[in-house]
Amino acid sequence: MFQFDTLSLLFVFLILIGAIPNIFYSYGYLPHIERKVHYQLHYFAFIGSMIGVVISANALMFLLFWELMSLTSWQLVLTEAKKKKTIDAARFYFLMTHFGFLFLLLFLLIATDGNLELGFAQMQGIVGRFAYPTLLFFFIILGFLSKAGAVPLHVWLPYAHPEAPSPVSAFMSGVMLKVAIYGLFRFLFDVLYPWPLEWGVLILVIGSLSSLVGVLYALSEHDIKALLANHSIENIGIILIGFGMGMIFESMQLKVLSSFAFIAALFHTFNHMSFKSLLFMGAGAVLHQTHTKNIEKYGGLIKAMPVTALTFLLASISISALPPTNGFLSEWMIFQSMLGSSNLDNTSLKLAIPFAIFALAMTGGLAIACFVKAYGITFLGLHRSSNAKHAHEVNRLMRLGMILMAAVVISLMLFMPFYIGWFDRVLTGLGHLSIYDKIFPDGIWHMHSVAIHGGVVSPLFLLAALIGITALLMYGYKALHVKERIHRTWSCGYRTSARTQYSATGFAGPIRRFFGWLYKPHEHFSKKDIEGGSGKFVDLHYEVHIKPLFEATLYESVGKAVNRISYWIYRFAHFEQIRYAAMIFNLTLMVLFSYRIFAHQFSWPTLAIEGTIMLISIKILIIGEKR
Repeated sequence: MFQFDTLSLLFVFLILIGAIPNIFYSYGYLPHIERKVHYQLHYFAFIGSMIGVVISANALMFLLFWELMSLTSWQLVLTEAKKKKTIDAARFYFLMTHFGFLFLLLFLLIATDGNLELGFAQMQGIVGRFAYPTLLFFFIILGFLSKAGAVPLHVWLPYAHPEAPSPVSAFMSGVMLKVAIYGLFRFLFDVLYPWPLEWGVLILVIGSLSSLVGVLYALSEHDIKALLANHSIENIGIILIGFGMGMIFESMQLKVLSSFAFIAALFHTFNHMSFKSLLFMGAGAVLHQTHTKNIEKYGGLIKAMPVTALTFLLASISISALPPTNGFLSEWMIFQSMLGSSNLDNTSLKLAIPFAIFALAMTGGLAIACFVKAYGITFLGLHRSSNAKHAHEVNRLMRLGMILMAAVVISLMLFMPFYIGWFDRVLTGLGHLSIYDKIFPDGIWHMHSVAIHGGVVSPLFLLAALIGITALLMYGYKALHVKERIHRTWSCGYRTSARTQYSATGFAGPIRRFFGWLYKPHEHFSKKDIEGGSGKFVDLHYEVHIKPLFEATLYESVGKAVNRISYWIYRFAHFEQIRYAAMIFNLTLMVLFSYRIFAHQFSWPTLAIEGTIMLISIKILIIGEKR
């Protein structure tokens, strides 16, 4: 019924270190939730269901806890359901999560031959006899990646996460998405192993597209929680890049490189849990004080909310993969795994891997730009609204939750060798080679790539250098005896007002124009004359809205098709008997009419009679439709 191998215990640990800070933060947030009993009931059931998923030993228990995880998270999204937007977001999430559940159910029914009490290892023999294993692979891709939020199944994230209470947003993005990553590991290794090269290439391409699409849409967002939700899509893509490289190397019998890539994917899974949870906590604290999710209404919060500002800065640096943070270390490992593929002689790999390298490099640069915008507009400069001007730090429990999660982020950097050792044991338990000694051949001070001509990085040396340079700059600042500060930072270098300082819309403008083919921006510009004490002046207002590509091209088309099919099913179900008879009779005549024409078995009088009868039948249908 339950199992406690190294993979399960690893993800139980991930859930717990994500849950403990979140519980403190959640109880600090609780006074601002009206449906407290509803929230607490579903909150702890949500935590228990995620643990249940990762320790389930058979298909039945896995499906049971997976569905419980979906239902409890759906109810948590509905906790503050006062607006139609929140209800619509919850409905969309419900549909998408059960879309994935349907494919998981199909997979497990086939893999267990209908006996859902079978364990994962027992499924491998049944799957080995199945004639279409690639079909099963697509089932788990649709099942798990719809929950993880990978492109093109990502569209629910920017809706559900912003509408959920902030502790829930942090938990869903930081922890729940990683349960889907656990599912990929479990089913690919225990049930579908070994796999062909093409499966790894597909995962790599999906990851590359997800990372690019996520960061590009995050840059255009001014809703702080939607911005962070899009970055979840980006980081799930980065995890999948490492995962795909591990599958590719494994299918080509490059065991050492495969283990290195899988360890990198696991490392980034933990890293994303930590810094994304912390970012959503910080966003929730700011939202709690300013009562808006619009970044343009923030500004100047660094002094009023110092703990929130400092922890948000730490998470921003980490998610931007700047050295020596944990985000930098895991992305460095993923880069090194891709650079180790230079000797592979395969056409598809020569196209897919350079594209993945380009996507990851582009993602890193754009992520830095995005969080310069997010942090600078939110915490620096002048207050952009009266709510921001009167904001203050959140309560102790919320601050404690953010500090504890910041400690998790720092521990993943400082104790990186410990985590790498655990990831290595997980891969060894799944049948891979142990490569810990290859990563740390001369002690824990230097981390080596296992690829030929690979790189070396020393996170502790980088941290010491960063601290030393910072201390030197502070000493130099004091030695210069600077006594007057000209003006606040982020004010364009001169005295200005809140309305004339740099905005989030202006910051993202050049990138938005460059990627206009993707964004399809709709700009709205208005102005009005206002009478003031010193005469007339013009108030200008500028807005820009981005058209979501996948929603506009894929989901809207599917939705229209489903609505049309549903309409006709409804109409057929309410046909009168005479119209049923007319429809069947008309279809029969059309078949006979077409057969006579193509078989050249007709005479003009016969065709005239049959055509007249067919027109009468069509008229009966039309009259019934109008009625």
